Amino acid sequence: MCSRSWLSGLQVVAAWASVPFPALHGYSLPDTLCAYQQDVPWKLLSSCRERKVSCCFAQSVVLRGLCQERKQPTSPLHMYESTEQILQRYLHTVFPGAFSTSHVLEQPCSTLPPYPQFFSPLLTRQGFLLDKPPSYSSTAVESIPVLAALQSSPVLHTLLYSLYKDLQQLNMRRWASFFAAGVEEDDFQEALEELRTLSQCYETGFEAEDSEDEADSD
Repeated sequence: MCSRSWLSGLQVVAAWASVPFPALHGYSLPDTLCAYQQDVPWKLLSSCRERKVSCCFAQSVVLRGLCQERKQPTSPLHMYESTEQILQRYLHTVFPGAFSTSHVLEQPCSTLPPYPQFFSPLLTRQGFLLDKPPSYSSTAVESIPVLAALQSSPVLHTLLYSLYKDLQQLNMRRWASFFAAGVEEDDFQEALEELRTLSQCYETGFEAEDSEDEADSD
């Protein structure tokens, strides 16, 4: 298994996002994050199989459109003054040991036309969630808070290893034109092995068990 350092070839990241970020109207960022102690308020966008275990090696997270409101402290997250400090503390709590960077932008994402209005009627014009649908007719959502993350994590092992297995099972005799274009078969096999090695860089105990199961099923 490869060492989990940036010098060991961890070159792939998975994309995560929350559009809009699920902040309740009138609630602060610590209030929202405290409701997601066992999970994270963003979803995987990359075509990897999502894991219940919270684990990553490194990540970069950007949150925009939320400002910290001063309230009576009710949790450790409420003790921090800035939004960036709150987010950074949350990342360290949910992903202990991971290298995490966070950035906070005050300006939300604009959703004015021609942005499609596919939002829930529970959203306010500023993109915050309501407890129940408003009694008045809904208006277009003008902006939303958003969180986006790029994460180097074990979910990438499944993606890369599946790609390796799919390519390995190709009958290359049916793709003679591929090699006729200038690609040497030895180079292809070498790249295939490098892909397998790269997948192992993101492997943990859980992924190792899956790899064994997949090998047994072949």
